[in-house]
Amino acid sequence: MNIENEILDISGFKLESSSEIQKIIANIENLKKENILVHIISFMHNTVLVQNLKNELNKLFPDAKIVLLKHDEKTNTRLIIYSLKKEINKQDISDEIAKELYTQTAQNKRNIKDYRNKLFSRYFTDHLTNLPNTYKLRNDLDEFKEFALVVFNIDNFQTINNFYGYLVGDYVIEKVAKFLQETIHTHRIYKLSGDEFAFIIDKEIGFYELKDYLEELYARLQHIVVEYQDINIYVDFTLASSTNRDSKNIFSKVSMALKYAKEIGARYWIYEDRMNFENEYERNLKLSTIIRDAVENDRIVPYYQAIVDTKTLEIKKYECLARLIDKNKKTLSPVLFIPVAKKIKVYNTVTKAIINKSFETFETLENSNFEFSINLSIEDIMSSEIFNFIIEKLKNSKASKRVIFELLESDAVEDFKKVERFISEVKRYGAKIAIDDFGSGYSNFGYLTRMKTDFIKIDGSLVQDIDVDKNALFVVETIVEFAKKLNIKTIAEYVHSSTVMDIIKKLGVDYAQGFYIDEPSTSVCRSE
Repeated sequence: MNIENEILDISGFKLESSSEIQKIIANIENLKKENILVHIISFMHNTVLVQNLKNELNKLFPDAKIVLLKHDEKTNTRLIIYSLKKEINKQDISDEIAKELYTQTAQNKRNIKDYRNKLFSRYFTDHLTNLPNTYKLRNDLDEFKEFALVVFNIDNFQTINNFYGYLVGDYVIEKVAKFLQETIHTHRIYKLSGDEFAFIIDKEIGFYELKDYLEELYARLQHIVVEYQDINIYVDFTLASSTNRDSKNIFSKVSMALKYAKEIGARYWIYEDRMNFENEYERNLKLSTIIRDAVENDRIVPYYQAIVDTKTLEIKKYECLARLIDKNKKTLSPVLFIPVAKKIKVYNTVTKAIINKSFETFETLENSNFEFSINLSIEDIMSSEIFNFIIEKLKNSKASKRVIFELLESDAVEDFKKVERFISEVKRYGAKIAIDDFGSGYSNFGYLTRMKTDFIKIDGSLVQDIDVDKNALFVVETIVEFAKKLNIKTIAEYVHSSTVMDIIKKLGVDYAQGFYIDEPSTSVCRSE
């Protein structure tokens, strides 16, 4: 051990036998001969090792002060030599060295404190923006009794990262951080994870005052332009806050408000306890467990709803509708479990189960030519896993020429090339295509001429009101006439009464389904 500073040198050694003495003497013989204090520390002082060491040190440093000290280590002896560089009286050597050691200790403590402060600063600071981070925000919130937390998230940051790359993404974050500090200079800006920032309003603020504040703040924050190498990158925010004063739950509640604002496309959202977002999250968590259990125990099943020929009223087809049977034998609608199944990444398993069981049902029907339709979402069509699964099923099934794949019209127009490829491939095996919910939202008649569609399923919201809504009647009439010119068969959904049935027959709709005709069930007729 060797420690040096401007005034004091400290040399330390450990010895276990007398044979090591000469090696140590060789190491220290160049030390200054004056102002030396020597500590020999040993379990016993009358050993050969201690006495020989003391004699050799007296020869080397005749003016040194040698002090014998004790320790509890029986197997070794320690030697510490303090060499004071300034000139002092020999009798003051111990006091001067003690003072210098105290000074060094105090300086070391200050250094440790400075290092600890730097370490804490790094822990509480975002390294990209040098803004205080989430940990600092949580720590600061404990200091306020009345406050509101405002969080804002960059809307299009993932697109910026994907398109321009992460280096540009980091550049945008830095520029946005600087902009926020300048724009909201009355508050301390915090950088949270990813593309989120926050600040604290350190006073009691009511819902409507907070609403007005967020309106004004949004106006100042919208359409930020970040220039990067002659490129203008536009940045917008979604804001969220909470009127809740409980700092323990404030982050989760503001996060729920932010998520909800993004889902509905709002500029901002303020969480209130009466909104019961937690109940929805709790329901989704419980539903996730139910879905996983149903998938693992093969309780995703198709229900079958008959589709009749409007002229003969004979059953010609069945639609295979996904249902979930929970462990209490309660049946859940796909409206409830499909969105959650997508989030927890078991949706492909659900789709495969419905396809497998539907094919199995109609393969085993003897003397039957029933067609059967299976609903597919855009996620199914875009999934190479599902696409390959369907193709293999069509290759190996004797029911391939009787299956109809129903595609949502609103989904299909998003990526027509992939939809067109899917249609071409399945038609090679005799499968047919239906466009589901046609007439809802954005209906593109032009796509029908390119999609080789066999059936149009007229949206149920039009059909169910056709007897009381003249506009619905006109739209259905237009769809039917257009389909006939393209030689496409039409199917009316949601036929719930004899009146509606009579109207669609008069309009020339080819097929009908609905509760007036048949409710979904686990079984089908054994023959046509």
